[in-house]
Amino acid sequence: MTACAIEPSAGHGDGDGAAPAGCTLSADGAYGARLASAGDAWFPERWTLDGPEPYAVPLPRNQPEEPGTEVQPMGDGRVLIHRRVAGRHAFSLLYPTGPGTGELPLGAVECHDDRARLRLLPPAPCGEKAYALAVGPRSTSVWLVAGGAFGPERVAELPGRGSGGVWLDRAGRLLALDRETGGRTKAVVVDLERGGEVSPLLQIAADSDDRLLLADHDSGLLIVRSDAPSPGQERLGWGVLGSTLPVRFPECLRLRDCSVTPFAIQPGQVLTPESCAVALRVDGPAGSWVGVWRPAERRVHHLPAPEGWLTGTGLWTADGVLRLPYATEAVPCGVARLRPPAPALPDPDTTPTPPAPGHAPSPTGPALGTTDPPPGLPPSPTQPAPDLAPSPTDRAPGTTPPPPDSHSHPHPHPHPHPHPDLRPGLVSPHAAGGDTTTPFPAFPAPPLPERPGPPPAPSAARPVPLQEAPLGRLVTN
Repeated sequence: MTACAIEPSAGHGDGDGAAPAGCTLSADGAYGARLASAGDAWFPERWTLDGPEPYAVPLPRNQPEEPGTEVQPMGDGRVLIHRRVAGRHAFSLLYPTGPGTGELPLGAVECHDDRARLRLLPPAPCGEKAYALAVGPRSTSVWLVAGGAFGPERVAELPGRGSGGVWLDRAGRLLALDRETGGRTKAVVVDLERGGEVSPLLQIAADSDDRLLLADHDSGLLIVRSDAPSPGQERLGWGVLGSTLPVRFPECLRLRDCSVTPFAIQPGQVLTPESCAVALRVDGPAGSWVGVWRPAERRVHHLPAPEGWLTGTGLWTADGVLRLPYATEAVPCGVARLRPPAPALPDPDTTPTPPAPGHAPSPTGPALGTTDPPPGLPPSPTQPAPDLAPSPTDRAPGTTPPPPDSHSHPHPHPHPHPHPDLRPGLVSPHAAGGDTTTPFPAFPAPPLPERPGPPPAPSAARPVPLQEAPLGRLVTN
């Protein structure tokens, strides 16, 4: 057991007593893990997703699990479980053993205050390790809870209250966290192989809250949430890791009477981040459904979620198929495949026929990918299907195409891939035209080895940190 004095985090509960929702997928999408219910009891369940058909393996122990218990799949198929036991955070690995369930205890992190908050971070890209985040009012610690040599081990500590958690590289070395200090939240990078060295990642404006939500390793696409373009109101934006172009905040991602949460980015789009499809969870007064958006387009395609969707969970394939796990009484372990409309530029010469008043978009056909559905109204639900492929038409009847802007044409990005040894830096690019834009920090290119030849050109002047630049030049509407 490892002792840890974690400070309580005021105003933030750890979720004990709340029913678990959705499931957690491994970084490669081969496995999933969730707490399943049997009446009023909860037990861990592992999903195998990389075979011809998905299947679930229950992993119950001698007694039901508490609702606040966390589970996470490892790369080898074992399931990490995090329990709260007598003031301690205990970790074990579960695995099937014939008719029963085996358990390998890993140790515990001890807390001396019931208000302390500790939760698992998203699965590490390597699949061999697992980390947890311990949050207090003045400091945050990162713990290696699986894959270490001697049980739970604290690998980083940083001042401020941390949240979020996004991996920026495939090695599981660079972890982005949203750190709150001085009343403001900024995304920072924690280097777990350099003793928890912290570097700034997002500092769009001095008085803005800038959070990182998703990152794609292939294209470098980053999805952020910030109130820099609209003080007091958070908006979704996108940028590219290693690019000097500004962050952009598309108007189409502001859906009236709905909350929008991105949960997956299409992989495999090397050097073309604008072509990556981003899966969105859209929650409105009438329910939840799936949205698909690409940076190169000024629209959101609204797709019906399968019945029993484990809300907020999904995985893209490289060829653009969105896989959504679902569970119903008839199909306790299933994966629906949604194929959104192919990328297409708006045609300003086309005027669609208006629909009948009050007509909602249908689950298939031309109206499947719509830009602005009725406020809070999801697309018509459908039963899970092996492959739901809508028509290529991606504009709802009765809607007019928006004017073209900078999102309609891809931009070149000089450094789309972060190098494992790079340190995050700040740049001061110039925003120009299109949707609301703000400068975006970048990972500079790695220095090349010295070689004989003509002397290099003089290097550019050191960029001005964003905190020192006038806000009027950083945000354009």
